[in-house]
Amino acid sequence: MTLIHKHHFLKDKKKYLQMIKKGRAFIYPTDTIYGIGCDATNQKAVKHVHALKQREKKPFSVIAPSKQWIQKNCIITKSAKKWIKKLPGKYTFILHLKNKKAVAKAVHLGDYTIGVRIPKHWIAKVVAGYCRPIVTTSVNISGQPFMQKAADVPHKIKEHIAFILYEGPKKAHPSTIVDFVAHEDGKIKKR
Repeated sequence: MTLIHKHHFLKDKKKYLQMIKKGRAFIYPTDTIYGIGCDATNQKAVKHVHALKQREKKPFSVIAPSKQWIQKNCIITKSAKKWIKKLPGKYTFILHLKNKKAVAKAVHLGDYTIGVRIPKHWIAKVVAGYCRPIVTTSVNISGQPFMQKAADVPHKIKEHIAFILYEGPKKAHPSTIVDFVAHEDGKIKKR
């Protein structure tokens, strides 16, 4: 595992994106908290992230490459369309998948709903350039506090990821979840 900063990542972006393409998990910053992720189209990589978090029965969200990707691959209600205009931002939208092959089955665990977001952060441009969704979930063992600084990464996670893309401590909260599956008009889920 390597700890790198934005300028290192951007300098050797091809190398790091190749690691992701090969199925490696990594930690990255967002506009809210740090996320652990992988290529959301790679079944083996997504299962690896489930194992790292010790969270086998709960689906993941993804950072979408674009709003167009969301519209192409998800069912968008009128209400959801209005909320999607707020992207990029600190939101995760729970939607039904329209394209069942848009992500690996391990992302949605067979219920064909997905959380999607586009953070207001430079990492969103990286995902857009990668042209595939990236799993996004908090950096922690399920049920434990999430990462705020590099020292918070559990050893069991740290030893099984390719790199940490680090930009210093983050004291924010996870994104706001708006559920369009349980409530067609969208309902903010309390944490």
